[in-house]
Amino acid sequence: MRIALVGVGRMGAIHAANLSRHADVTSLVIADVDRQRAQEVARRLDASVADSVDEVFTSGADAVVIASNTDAHAGLIRQAAAAGLPAFCEKPIAADLPEATRVVQEVQETGGTLQIGLMRRFDAGFLAGRAMVRSGQLGRLHTIRSVGADPDPPPATYLSASGGIFWDALIHDFDLLRWISGREVTEVYAYGSDAGPPIFSELGELDTAMALLTMDDRTLAATTATRCNGAGYDVRMELCGDADTVAIGLNRHTPLTSVEPDAPFPSSDPTPGFLERFASAFEAEIDAFLQVARGDLENPCDGREAVEALRVAEACWRSQQERRPVRMAEIPGF
Repeated sequence: MRIALVGVGRMGAIHAANLSRHADVTSLVIADVDRQRAQEVARRLDASVADSVDEVFTSGADAVVIASNTDAHAGLIRQAAAAGLPAFCEKPIAADLPEATRVVQEVQETGGTLQIGLMRRFDAGFLAGRAMVRSGQLGRLHTIRSVGADPDPPPATYLSASGGIFWDALIHDFDLLRWISGREVTEVYAYGSDAGPPIFSELGELDTAMALLTMDDRTLAATTATRCNGAGYDVRMELCGDADTVAIGLNRHTPLTSVEPDAPFPSSDPTPGFLERFASAFEAEIDAFLQVARGDLENPCDGREAVEALRVAEACWRSQQERRPVRMAEIPGF
């Protein structure tokens, strides 16, 4: 397959490496607004460089991977759809919910293919947890608890364009709640704090947030996220049923210290960050996309799924701003 890649920043470079060593990829053409950066990545991977971003859509590619800045996602998705190219795009689809919804509707109307990069769906632990829930092994699911913690805040340039902690970080948890449980969120109540480094209050951003969510079968969920977890990178989820409870992400890398004398913690080998924690998931989602583009696999994370997660993020942002519970019926969708 001939694949085009737009954007070779942090995530784009990961996708470029995974594509370059995939057995089904015969050629890789790279485009980036920073041509020198594109050339450096292409040189390492024996890929070619397009003269412009627009050129990748007429380069004879069979599919395109979009890993550009967020503000370019919607336009590039539209270009891919117009060119008849299956597209994989990093989250979020667009900078706001109405635009994301419009883009997905337009892709559907053209009969196009769009897969969104919510990579935790491809992590072995989350896949196993989902299988346990769906098989009934845990009994009736009554509580879901999730933790997402970055060891250090991202750069100010990233924060200012990220859309905020609900949109950028907790979006993964919101997606997983629906995907694992098979249920829909009906109501949220969210809180946030900017008591960490001054850059957060200066930018009007939150460094820590929590959301309480109710599902349509009355399962309760609690999600937390922070940009300031000095112990290390930590992503975990507990699935609690009336027959059993399982934990995802709890292993020798978990940056957690127990005060109990017989506990196996603290970890002496914490995972540095999300690139290392989800390395295999990034490979798996790209492999799935290539199968989707060939018509060999049903889309595992289409645009509508991503928009539903964005709707939950929007509800949480509104709840935090207005200091009240927000019903999902208040948030426009499809």
